[in-house]
Amino acid sequence: MLPEHYVDRLLKLLADLRSKMNSSSSDGSDAQTDNLPVPRENFDDALNNLIDRLSRHYPFHEPFYAGQMLKPPHPAAWLAYSLAMTINPNNHALDGGPESSYMEKEAIRLLVQMTGLPDQALGHLTSSGTIANLEALWVAREMHPDRPIAVSPQAHYTHQRMGQVLRHPVMILPVDEDGLPDPARIDPSHPLPGTVVVTLGTTGLGRVEPLHRILPWARRHRVRVHVDAAYGGFFHLIRDTGLIDPEPWKSFKNVDSIVIDPHKHGLQPYGCGAVLFRDPSVGRFYRHDSPYTYFTSGDLHLGEISLECSRAGSAAIALWFTLQLFLPDAVLHRLSGNREETKDASIADEAATAVGLPQILANCRKAALRLYDALEASDRYQPVMRPELDIVTWIPVTRSNSYSAVSKKTEVILRRGMDAESPESKLYLSTLSLDRSDAARLLPQLNADQQSVRVLRSVLMKPEHLGFIPDMMRRLHSLNDRVD
Repeated sequence: MLPEHYVDRLLKLLADLRSKMNSSSSDGSDAQTDNLPVPRENFDDALNNLIDRLSRHYPFHEPFYAGQMLKPPHPAAWLAYSLAMTINPNNHALDGGPESSYMEKEAIRLLVQMTGLPDQALGHLTSSGTIANLEALWVAREMHPDRPIAVSPQAHYTHQRMGQVLRHPVMILPVDEDGLPDPARIDPSHPLPGTVVVTLGTTGLGRVEPLHRILPWARRHRVRVHVDAAYGGFFHLIRDTGLIDPEPWKSFKNVDSIVIDPHKHGLQPYGCGAVLFRDPSVGRFYRHDSPYTYFTSGDLHLGEISLECSRAGSAAIALWFTLQLFLPDAVLHRLSGNREETKDASIADEAATAVGLPQILANCRKAALRLYDALEASDRYQPVMRPELDIVTWIPVTRSNSYSAVSKKTEVILRRGMDAESPESKLYLSTLSLDRSDAARLLPQLNADQQSVRVLRSVLMKPEHLGFIPDMMRRLHSLNDRVD
C-alpha cells in the first residue's frame, strides 16, 4: 500500500505543479477542465465502475501472491510517475521531453555504471524488455547479416519470434549435461553464429547461463555476445555478497550488449525496459530522416538511437528518481571497477549492499533459498532444483510418481490456493511445463508417462517474501491435504 504521507505529499505536489502550469495560460483559465467538463453523474458512475473493476485483480502487492513476475513499484516511483504524467513528456525528441530526456540519459549512465560497461556505451529506455531485445537482435543482424543469431533452448520465447520479424535465422545452441548452453558443441558442419544470446535469469527456472564460459569461446571465434538480463540484471548489484554465484556476473562488463528491465527488479511501473550497447558506433544503424522532429538542439535526441518513436518520459523520470534514492554510489564504484582495495572500501561496500536496491535483491534471494530448504525438508513436496536467483520450482509428492500424477496434483494445488475463501489460506502460485529432456535431467525419479510434466513455480520478487516462507509452507501443506 502507498503510505499516507506519500499520498498527502503527492496531492500537494500535483496541486502545485498544476498551479504553475495554469499560471502560464494567457487568460489564467484551467484548460484541463474548462475545455472538457465531465458531468458529475457520469464521473461518479464511471469511477465506481473503475474501482470495482480494479478490485478484481489478484493481490499482487501481498506476500501470498507468489506467482508471476509481478513486483509492485515503489511508492517513490509512483510519486514521480504521477507527477510527470501531468506534463506527459515524450522522450522521442528533446522538445517533446526537454528535461525528461536528460533525466533518461542520466538514468542510462547509472545503468551503464551498474553493469560495468565503458562510459561511452550507448543506450536508452524502451517500453518493454521485448522491444529492448528486438533492438539488440536487430543490431546483431545488421552487424552480421550473413550469420544466424544463437539462443539457448531456455531463452525467452520472443527471441525466435523476433527472428521471424527480422527475417533472420535463429539457431538453438546445444546444451551440456546440466542443460546449459555450450556453443563449443555446435556441429562443425553448421555455420557459427554472428551473435550468441546469453540469458542471465531465464523466465522459467530462473537459471543464470554460464556467461563466463561462453564469452571466451565467443571472443576466440569473433562472435558477438548479447546478454538478455531483462529479469536478472539487477542481481549484478549483489554479485559479491556470497548469495549468488559471482562467476557469470564478472563477465557482465565485457559483453557487446545488455538488456535490463527496470520494471522487474528496478521497482518501476510497466513499461520500462533498457538496452545498452558497448560500441556507441551502432548508433549508425538507427540513422533516419525526420526533418520535423529534431530541430531544437544539436544534442542527441533519444529518438535518433531508438526504434520506437513516442515513449513515455514519465517512465524515465520515475526511474531517475528511484535510482537517485536507492542505488548506492559505493556499489556503483565497485561494479564499474573504481573501487580501492582497502579495508575501509570493503566496509563501505558491505554497508552499501545493506540498503536500497541491493538490500531488496538480497532479501528476495534469501527468500528463495529459505523456501528451497523448507521444501527439501518437507515430506509432501520436492524441489526441482536449487534456485539460482529468486525463482523456485517444486513438485508435490505423489503415489504413482509419474508425470501425469504430478501434473494433475500440481493443477489441483494451484486452483485450491487461488480459490481459497479465507485470506489466511490463499496462495497464488504459477506453474511451469518441463519437457521430457529437462524433466529427465531434473526429476529422474519420475515415470515419463507423457511428453511433459507440470511443476509448481514461485517468483519471490518482493522482499516481504523473506519473512513469509514459514506461513507459505503452512499454506502449501494445507493445500496438499486430501489430494490423491
